[in-house]
Amino acid sequence: MTLKVAVVSPTQKVWSGEASFISARTTEGDLGVLPGHAPLFGVLVDGAVSIKVADGTTQQFNVHGGFLSVSNDRVSILTESAG
Repeated sequence: MTLKVAVVSPTQKVWSGEASFISARTTEGDLGVLPGHAPLFGVLVDGAVSIKVADGTTQQFNVHGGFLSVSNDRVSILTESAG
């Protein structure tokens, strides 16, 4: 099982693909998302978002605020900017 992930800023789709794990920091604390995760909506704080891609590689993004939404093995990361 994998997660369908999209990282989006107001000006572009930064990254999309399938992942096995995502970690991010929200206003409620550090969060890990695996396939089958319960629906969730979180407010991101400035910092790193790490995505373990289905092929075993890792994508790292430094995000500046935004939101993370999890539903039906789909994860949307909406941020002001990601580098």
